[in-house]
Amino acid sequence: MKALEDLLAQTEFTDEEVARILRIRTPEEADLLQRRAYDLTTREMGPNVYLRGLIEISNVCTANCRYCGIRKANHDVERYTLPRETILECARLALESGYGSIAIQAGERRDPKWVTFIGELLRDIHEMSCTEALPQIGRASCRLGITLSLGEQSLEVYEYWAEASGNPDGLRYLLRIESSNPELFHRLHCTPGKHEKVLEHRYEALANLRKAGYQVGTGVMIGLPGQTIEDLVQDIRTFEKVGADMIGMGPYLTSLGADMVSLGQMPHDDLLRLSLNMIAATRLVLRNVNIAAATALETLEPRGRIMGILHGCNVVMPNITPQMTRASYQLYDNKAGTEVGAESNILVENDIVRIAHRTLGLNRLGSSRRWVERTGRPAN
Repeated sequence: MKALEDLLAQTEFTDEEVARILRIRTPEEADLLQRRAYDLTTREMGPNVYLRGLIEISNVCTANCRYCGIRKANHDVERYTLPRETILECARLALESGYGSIAIQAGERRDPKWVTFIGELLRDIHEMSCTEALPQIGRASCRLGITLSLGEQSLEVYEYWAEASGNPDGLRYLLRIESSNPELFHRLHCTPGKHEKVLEHRYEALANLRKAGYQVGTGVMIGLPGQTIEDLVQDIRTFEKVGADMIGMGPYLTSLGADMVSLGQMPHDDLLRLSLNMIAATRLVLRNVNIAAATALETLEPRGRIMGILHGCNVVMPNITPQMTRASYQLYDNKAGTEVGAESNILVENDIVRIAHRTLGLNRLGSSRRWVERTGRPAN
């Protein structure tokens, strides 16, 4: 068998080699993997870790995904939608804090009122971020980058939102596939006797996002009940096939408001190791994509996001949602950052520099190098 150090130095990997990386367990092998993924990240992506201020604008959702704490069937959660003015204040806070981008997340809706609300909101954010009151802050452009995570929509809606953003160089969309295994995807999204979501529709939506001009992001949950190492290998291959510019993934954590609690959760140490291996393997295979350190990692393990950065992540999403609604956006139980304020974001930023030995990509859009190379757009 090839020495692990030689294997990790490769630029291409067979499925069996990716599976071997995902199965790493010993401290010595884990250390080799971490150092290789970290070195590759800084070489391919540079020293910066980019910040996206996360705004959870609504927990109203029409979907019934079985793993999710804000699913439609959970009648115990208090539903909310932030007013336009509140969202704009959050965006202003991100800009003033030096975050080059924001991430707008919500439950899935497709009604015309919601579609229009998002379109008008995007125009307002663009106008706000380019006013004289908030001038350029060391950036080539005053425009605030935006990542949307608003579920499956039609091509026409994606195009409408893209036009409304006024920012083709800083527009991204995260739409996770959750799993590339069709049977597992079905179990996650379809309650017994009901067929709610289809994996092929998810792929069509990702293709439509590319047509509409977005930087396309996707991802999976790691450690799902019934998931195999081979499933995770194919997840990474799917990231390649769909031409993902960015990846957002994290450990599967249970939610009492969901429909999968009885299926259990992987033991802590196993889940943490597998999650870090998956991040590192994705970095080794895809090389020049943006990979976000998920809040779920921080929920699983204190300083989990920093561990993610050490294993190949180069994006962090500090939560800037108003404190009063954070407890109502519980996709999984005991979500990190729910009970703390802005001071926790400062601690994470300090840890990025002090522990991960990286620099903060302040006032930068931080677009994926893969997207830059694919489109010929200037790095930002």
